[in-house]
Amino acid sequence: MIDPSQNTSQENYKLLIGSIIPRPIAFVTTQSQSGVINGAPFSYFNIVSSNPPLISISIQRGGDRQKDTARNILAKKEFVVHIVDEDNVEKVNMTAASLPPDESEIELSGLTPISSTKISVPGVKEAKIRMECVLEQSLELGGNCDFIIGRVVQFYFSDEIYQDGKINPHSLRAVSRLAGNDYAKIGEIFTLERPK
Repeated sequence: MIDPSQNTSQENYKLLIGSIIPRPIAFVTTQSQSGVINGAPFSYFNIVSSNPPLISISIQRGGDRQKDTARNILAKKEFVVHIVDEDNVEKVNMTAASLPPDESEIELSGLTPISSTKISVPGVKEAKIRMECVLEQSLELGGNCDFIIGRVVQFYFSDEIYQDGKINPHSLRAVSRLAGNDYAKIGEIFTLERPK
């Protein structure tokens, strides 16, 4: 038994990211007030609601300093969430580098900006799924976390993964985050019927 109140934040971090696996990865693009396109991956990410379509991203601060992604979302109220897959994971990983706010991770990684349909923040062309979002709500949690809830106002799915109103997981080939430097592929898919 481990009491988290007796641990350092780093010890709790290691226990959480080692236990809660696999985690989906959101690659988030935002835009600064000066027009710089920021891109960063986040594995503290999930669905909140389907009606309305809401998703959440938890952005951990570096000490007491807000990350560029959170600062840009709070200022502009718009962002794009992409699903990370086997084809783009290496480029997305490059965007995890700590750059100054006036430098673009998109340029560094070689990802291709693409205009959004309903918001002003661009997405990236290499993603098979893009969700254009507007800020629904934000919360500051524990003094070191910006919890962002976004409302999806536009979906984009590439033709290779979207069939009959559904996403084909075999074609998407999403990757997920484990602990340390480890990632996971979808692997074997099995079906269980829900009880009635």
